[in-house]
Amino acid sequence: MESVPETCKRIFAEAREAALVTANLSDSAIAQTLCAVADAVDREAEAILAANREDCSRMAKDNPKYDRLLITRERLAAITADMRSVAELPSPLGKIIAENIRPNGLRICKVSVPIGVVGVIYEARPNVTLDVFSLCLKSGNACILKGSHDAEASNDALVRNVRKALAARELPPAVCSLLPSPREATTALLNAVGEVDLAIPRGSRALIDFVRDNARIPVIETGAGICHVYADASADIGKAREIVFNAKTRRVSVCNALDCLLVHAARLADLPEICGKLAEKDVEIFADDCAFDALSGNYPERLLHRAKPESFGTEFLDYKMSVRCVPALEDALAHIARHGSHHSEAIVAENEAAVSEFLKRVDAACVYANASTAFTDGGQFGFGAEIGISTQKLHARGPMGLDALTTYKYLIEGSGQVRLA
Repeated sequence: MESVPETCKRIFAEAREAALVTANLSDSAIAQTLCAVADAVDREAEAILAANREDCSRMAKDNPKYDRLLITRERLAAITADMRSVAELPSPLGKIIAENIRPNGLRICKVSVPIGVVGVIYEARPNVTLDVFSLCLKSGNACILKGSHDAEASNDALVRNVRKALAARELPPAVCSLLPSPREATTALLNAVGEVDLAIPRGSRALIDFVRDNARIPVIETGAGICHVYADASADIGKAREIVFNAKTRRVSVCNALDCLLVHAARLADLPEICGKLAEKDVEIFADDCAFDALSGNYPERLLHRAKPESFGTEFLDYKMSVRCVPALEDALAHIARHGSHHSEAIVAENEAAVSEFLKRVDAACVYANASTAFTDGGQFGFGAEIGISTQKLHARGPMGLDALTTYKYLIEGSGQVRLA
């Protein structure tokens, strides 16, 4: 029996060979393959759901990861619908990004090409398996997946269906590979110099930090989301109430969920109205002194707590959030700069100058005015699906769609030119 390192080494080599095939597939062949895989997953839905039930049975339902782990029939149908949407998107390959003709007659074109082999390390999110596969194939890449033990049965069932559908179309199954669950497979992936071109972690801050600190191959950080909404002095309270409720409660386990509400001191009396709907979902609030006093008697006592220093700068991934009163926009900006994660931040304001200042000065991948942070999502941005949400500034930032899975090369055409100096 192969050891984990031997298995990984074989998978890396097979993926490298498969990437040579995917890079040269026609867009129509890729689209047909994605639809065929989506059809196969739909046909095998019951087996996939049974595998997911096996995974879910090992996790407590009150674990914040449970919602991410869970696949329902509706969620699976939405995932395969996303695959078909990706199939219909324009190809990101072969685009002329820039072109110029030099004085000596050389024609220089900058053209988009696949990255090659993309490794994605993720925690209890089996939906990522099909999202990554579809985006990687559409962009001409092979993918290597490293899921967590929590989703082992789900990921195995999904990848088996993908590989079976690939083989039926006479494509190498190694276009999509799943690494063994032990952590030493993660180490092997992060050290696969010359075999894997890029690693993308999706999950907790601890996972992201581990990948960044230990990788010997390039990494794109898809960071944790510590998201804020700032209700300005000029805020429409109705808008603020609905945006806060949606951003916090739509899905608490996702990275675009609200973690901290900042409210201008001039609107402190409106805080009970802004936060009132949150009680319907039993959202616990950790409020600073001013906010606590404003909410006391106006929000369920069992759900209202005084904030501690660690209440700010925390990604709760739960029905919990912090609230802080700030005297001015400048203080809200300073708080976000100190405690944010460069993911998604929002202002609710009718004052155009305040909106403009917020949009200009907040350093985050996605900055909203009068809209929920829940929109930070590749599907909502029209990308079909996403590989992750990058919080870094090089190569890709924000929801990563097809273009983020390409690089470029220069094509230089001449007519016999030689360089003389």
